[in-house]
Amino acid sequence: MNIRRAAEKDIPRILELLSQVLEIHARIRPDIFLSGTTKYTAEELSAIIRDDARPIFAAADESDRVLGYAFCQIREPSDRGNMVPFRSVFIDDLCVDEACRGQGVGKALFRHVVGEAKALGCYEVSLNVWEGNDARRFYDAMGMRPKETQMELILKEAP
Repeated sequence: MNIRRAAEKDIPRILELLSQVLEIHARIRPDIFLSGTTKYTAEELSAIIRDDARPIFAAADESDRVLGYAFCQIREPSDRGNMVPFRSVFIDDLCVDEACRGQGVGKALFRHVVGEAKALGCYEVSLNVWEGNDARRFYDAMGMRPKETQMELILKEAP
């Protein structure tokens, strides 16, 4: 397995994987996520791939087929005077093809992101996980711990 920056040629495959992730979220929260959609369009992916502040790392097999990805955002120190300034890498989305789960692809991607963050002198790697997502156990096993909790009070039924 090779981990590299995603390229334009990977967009169709990344869209397939984005669909897998969306369906997981739509099952957990059908009041928020629309089944049959994806987080990004092909055009948006093309722009992200060219943006060095938002690298997408792709795990590819020996035939260069993408098995998983990690969408990242490099976040620079805040100008606010009430927080210690620090650079971080935020994992916006991490997915492993459902046919490849449990084979170490996710671990390799996560470790690659951590290595990139260390090379950039980052203080942390962070991400968000939806409640009810089995990925939570994976992130716990990778050493991640809750930083803050977002709470909600639903005021009306979904349409």
